[in-house]
Amino acid sequence: MADQRRTDAAPGRLAANREHIAAHIVGRERELELTLAAVAAGRDILLEGPPGTSKTTMLTAITKEWGIPLLFVEGNADLTPAKLVGHHNPARVLKEDYSAENFVAGPLVEAMREGGFLYIEEFNRAPEDTLNTLLTAMADRSIAVPRVGRIQAKPTFRVIASMNPYDNVGTTRLSTSVHDRLNRLAVDYQDAPSEERIVALRTGVRGSIGERLTEDAVAVTRATRRHPDVRQGSSVRGAIDLVLVAEQLAELRGVRSPEQEGYPELVFDAMVVSLSGRIHLDEAIETTPERVLREIWEDRFILEPAAAAPG
Repeated sequence: MADQRRTDAAPGRLAANREHIAAHIVGRERELELTLAAVAAGRDILLEGPPGTSKTTMLTAITKEWGIPLLFVEGNADLTPAKLVGHHNPARVLKEDYSAENFVAGPLVEAMREGGFLYIEEFNRAPEDTLNTLLTAMADRSIAVPRVGRIQAKPTFRVIASMNPYDNVGTTRLSTSVHDRLNRLAVDYQDAPSEERIVALRTGVRGSIGERLTEDAVAVTRATRRHPDVRQGSSVRGAIDLVLVAEQLAELRGVRSPEQEGYPELVFDAMVVSLSGRIHLDEAIETTPERVLREIWEDRFILEPAAAAPG
């Protein structure tokens, strides 16, 4: 069996690690605690959830706290085993033949040598033979590279994978062998107050119009996830962009207050720009993103105020 020692950053300091890391994240207390426990125990983990749910933010904060690198890899059909492991420099091979000195390390070898996290996004889009390359690294914490030798991973090396459970276009089914070597954590969207805090933090908007824009942007963005014609709605990134675009539109149109007549239409125009490309409609429904967004806008700005009106 491979050496299963836990990272030196964890024993006796895990609670302090959690507090320091949590200072960089809005919400996500449970997800952070579970992810931190898994990686501190020396385990690799699959974070399964839609985009924009703070997965990268959590990993960045953990690796920063531990003082180790976070290496990003995008899973796609072009991710070959050679790109993941590394290759010999062709020009030097012609002059010198193959040797360890002319080997160019890929992200897997680099993460193993430096004791970092190898973070593979869109994990289920990578080819099966590429994923199989990870099996030995995860099981034995070492791999054999031809003409280079055996690469032994440092204790803090981890494989972190992420995938979108709502996306099945161009994806592959993970094998039992891959699943068996990964812990798994489902990471869903945060609640409305947390998303409002994220938007306020990322946009820096102030004043009455900024507060109202934040509330409206989060409300309509979250509504895209519940609309019956939408297969996958927008993440909080859509709400962030909505606020930033609406803020500039307000400046252009001279709207200084959410009570002004032009405010609702301003929000709709910002919705079209920031959300229409982020929502994925049900293929069986004959509609457009703009129509769906108009329905959501009407619910927010016409139906809800009318229902709340006295009498």
